[in-house]
Amino acid sequence: MKSLLALLTLLAQGTTLADPRINSWFTEDSGRYARIYSSAAAETAGTTSTVWSKGAGIQSAPTYAGVSKVVYSANWVYIKTTGLAGHIMGPWPDNFPNFPSNRAKTYRIPRTPAIPVNKTLTGLGATGAMVNGVSMFDMRDAFSYVSASGTDATPGNGLTGDGIWNREAYHNESITFDPALAHQAGNNYHYHAQPIALRYQLGDHVDYNPVTNRYTEKTTAVSRHSPIVAWAADGLPVYGPYGYSSPLDSTSGLRRMESGFVLRDGSNGTTNLALTGRTSLPAWAQRIQTNALKNGPAVSASHLLGHYIEDFDYLGDQGFTVGVDFDLNEQNVRWCLTPEFPSGTYAYFTTLKLGGTPAYPYTTGRQYFGSPTGGTATINETVTIHFDGGPNKSEKSGQVVVDDASGDVTLTWSAVEGGTYRVEASSNLNDWPDIAPGVVATSDSVAIIETGAKTAHSSRFYRVSRTSLAAFDTVGFDYTPADSGTTLDSVAPGGSAARGSTVTVTITLPSSPPNPPAHIVPITITLGGISGTSISRPGATTAEATFIIPANSPLGAQTVVVTFSSPGPTYTLTGAFSVN
Repeated sequence: MKSLLALLTLLAQGTTLADPRINSWFTEDSGRYARIYSSAAAETAGTTSTVWSKGAGIQSAPTYAGVSKVVYSANWVYIKTTGLAGHIMGPWPDNFPNFPSNRAKTYRIPRTPAIPVNKTLTGLGATGAMVNGVSMFDMRDAFSYVSASGTDATPGNGLTGDGIWNREAYHNESITFDPALAHQAGNNYHYHAQPIALRYQLGDHVDYNPVTNRYTEKTTAVSRHSPIVAWAADGLPVYGPYGYSSPLDSTSGLRRMESGFVLRDGSNGTTNLALTGRTSLPAWAQRIQTNALKNGPAVSASHLLGHYIEDFDYLGDQGFTVGVDFDLNEQNVRWCLTPEFPSGTYAYFTTLKLGGTPAYPYTTGRQYFGSPTGGTATINETVTIHFDGGPNKSEKSGQVVVDDASGDVTLTWSAVEGGTYRVEASSNLNDWPDIAPGVVATSDSVAIIETGAKTAHSSRFYRVSRTSLAAFDTVGFDYTPADSGTTLDSVAPGGSAARGSTVTVTITLPSSPPNPPAHIVPITITLGGISGTSISRPGATTAEATFIIPANSPLGAQTVVVTFSSPGPTYTLTGAFSVN
């Protein structure tokens, strides 16, 4: 059971841990269902779906977005995630074969990155985790040129290609990206290029038009350093595109970080592939490729410059200097100060062209700068919980707004979507009648109005409890119904309930004094001093009430007291119920 919320006071926040590998994960959407626009028509109509099915992506029940848990040990940080973004995903082209769905993934990153001399190539699939739990992929689309056939490998021909001229994902696949610049391989939703919708959620230099569902780079001056948008598998942060102008001076102003990669178009000392054909590899590719060179296709309308990652050259190989002529090294990294690392860190940056178009290599280079010891994992060690969300999210009180003119009081609180909440009010802190016994959260926040409350009461107190949670896709969540406030049934005398649970207790009344008629309902029922709600008389010899047992409630036998209005009787059942 998620504990009562005193809506007049914000709950205390835990001490923020200093390690950004622990505290930089974006969890604000954790109590919200993942949603998609299933088609362009749905996007135009503003109709989102929480269940869907297409290809590998089958989401037959709603599930929660993003990161649901963050835990850590001395050496590792682990996240549990559905891999589904909190921003609306989709739409994708009608002929795109798959929708995304819950990946139920645990991902880890090292807390102390190791920086080796010999670098490791990025692999296909996730190269890191975005801070919203979505997968980060590198700049490739998994297919390459097949010299024997003179065509590119495709999903339909069963070939992966020669692995020499490797297709560039943004150039070849961006037509299948949604407005957030993401799509899915199978059901694995991921970003190749900059995560513009996530950047908007994080407060980076991005505008959003809710009418068109489109994100654009702001045209105003940059006002803040970009936030961390991802963690690579080597444990290094990936920032948005804006950093300090001078890497070791946080007062030096802000600007867009410049990639060290340019097209091989004859400028900057590069080979002009339009003239020579794809008959040579850039120096960086020669250093990492082990296959014998085979020529690629000529530059043409069907194979424009930029079609392959080997169409890019690294300026450091052409006599230019990193840190002087451009900002980021061959792995797309620089050593710099950042808000999260004021003493300095190696960091990747997402790269943009002037105007906001993604620029190669987007996140990491073709190699990791550090040792990629992170990745998909299981937790086989003792860990400390930093954040527990999704269905286990701790609700927090929001505003209590009084309308002086009408006397209405508006209550708001953060919620778990799909939760049903009971709202109780009191003017004396003794009696707590329900004023809204079944409020269903259709998002991750709720607001209700008590009409005329100020006019009717000189003082007013409120409390809220989650009483149940709608069915959802539980795969990948550390969750049991008792944790969510599911109401249990018990009896008194003789019944019991656990700390932190909600329990409806049917009480058999003593025969002396005689029981009031069945239609007369008690005014209060208490259990160990806890006031009951939803008080009723299910029969002539019984009374019933629901109790929220606090997590710190005294253990052992508790006394139940049932009070009828004067001159009605009061029944005291000593030790009639146990808290365990």
